[in-house]
Amino acid sequence: MGGFYLRIIAGIRKGLKLKAPDGMGTRPTTDRVKESLFNIIQRYLPTESVLDLFAGSAALGIEALSRRCEKCVFVEHNRGAYALAEQNISAAGFEDRARLVRGDSLEFIKGISGEKSGFDIIFLDPPYNKGFIYPVLDTISRNRLLRDGGIITVETEKDGEAAEHPDFEVVRRAAYGKTVITVLTRGEGK
Repeated sequence: MGGFYLRIIAGIRKGLKLKAPDGMGTRPTTDRVKESLFNIIQRYLPTESVLDLFAGSAALGIEALSRRCEKCVFVEHNRGAYALAEQNISAAGFEDRARLVRGDSLEFIKGISGEKSGFDIIFLDPPYNKGFIYPVLDTISRNRLLRDGGIITVETEKDGEAAEHPDFEVVRRAAYGKTVITVLTRGEGK
């Protein structure tokens, strides 16, 4: 477990190496793609509340915390990846600003409502082409989990599952090799 490393790109923990899952059926976001993603969303940072769904090693949420976001909820179903996320959050010293949930991402967001808590940024990095994106976006919309002016980032495979939903507008879409990053916000009147 944790056969190779990712690094924190910027912020208060810049340069810290994080363990990446190895052979757990997860696909960590590479440093190059993560750096590009954070360059795209830089104007939205720092912010109060972040949700990292399908968190894997927790690298995206930890990067957001390093860039001074106040708190992050991480959701990961895979037992090995969850343990790795826990180690990475601890190594970064963010236990007091992180909530790590072991469970299914879709089931987790079905159980919360934006009236109690909403998120400024939601990272959505599910397994590629497994049909998760639309149901997750639909639940985010129905439960009002994205705060006004907030964004959702979706990582997909080029020529794979679409990061689209009628309640959200595409702010930006960019391809990095086989990976596509789509940034969404709530559509007008939605």
